[in-house]
Parts: sequence; structure tokens; C-alpha cells
Amino acid sequence: MANPHPLENLTHRRRWFWALLALSLLIMLAMNFIGLPLNTSAAPSGIVSFEVAGSVENAQAMLDSWGSQGRVAAAFIQGLDFLFPAVYSTMLTLACLMASSTLGRAAWPLARLGTALAWAQWAAALFDYIENISLVVLIFGPVAAPWPQIAAICALIKFTLLIIGIAYGFFGLAARLSLSFRR
Repeated sequence: MANPHPLENLTHRRRWFWALLALSLLIMLAMNFIGLPLNTSAAPSGIVSFEVAGSVENAQAMLDSWGSQGRVAAAFIQGLDFLFPAVYSTMLTLACLMASSTLGRAAWPLARLGTALAWAQWAAALFDYIENISLVVLIFGPVAAPWPQIAAICALIKFTLLIIGIAYGFFGLAARLSLSFRR
């Protein structure tokens, strides 16, 4: 069983969740807007392609396709992405904890998984920070191993943990709706 999470007893969890969701969406929209010029044939998904480049050759091809202006945009996105993990991971942590609580009240399976998944969202943020440091090294320094590989591994772990957390949050939402219909 997972250790208790420090946010389990946070008052006004739902309010914090909605505020952090709004801030997450705002930051994500800003990063997507700034990153529009980064969508090239070498990087069809822009900065996300760069995150999972996985090799020196791919990373270099993406940076070359962006040019100097694209590198500035990528660096600015990385600056925002040092704030973003703290925001989105805490929002998803709260979603997992709220889902766990709802699942427990509804006597649905997997209720006890919520605390572990809440911790996993903060772990996702840690992997995001390691990934970000790797990307900054690539943007400002020579493109060399092991930085593209580290970024790709961290990105894949991060995305996996986030997808599981989001799915669990929706599972909790389904339980909440089920409880509402029973009343």
C-alpha cells in the first residue's frame, strides 16, 4: 500500500483542482501557440517530436529545421515547461485522490490505487524536469548523446504515468456520475 499523500487532507480539493486545471490549460495553450513554428517535416509534432527524438541524428535534424528563430521558441517553451509540471502534476494528483475517494464511497474496484497514482503524477513531473534539462542541453549545447536518449526515455515514462492518471481520474468521474444517478 502506498504511503499517505500530503494532499489527501487538503481542504477545498475540488477548488484547487479546477484552478490548477485552468492554469494547466492556459500554460498548454501558450506553449502550443509559441510552438506552432516548430511543426516541421522533421518535427511534425513540434516540441513533442523533439522530446521523443531519441537519437542525435533526429534531434539535430529537428533543430536544423527550426533554425535560430525556432531554437528561441523552443527555449522559451522549455522555460514555461519548468513551471508546467508542478501545475499539471498537482492537478492530476488531486484528480487521482478525488477519484480514489469517490471510488471508495461507490465501493468500486481500484479505489486503493488512487494514492499510488497520486504519487505517480509527481513522479511524472520529476521525469518531465529531467527531460527538460536534457532538451535545454540540446538546444544550447552541442547535440550529443546521451541527451536525446535521456529525454526520450523520460518523456515516455512521463506520458505513460500521465495517461494512467488521467484514465483513473475519468474512472473516478464515472463512479461519481453513477452515484449521482442512484440518488
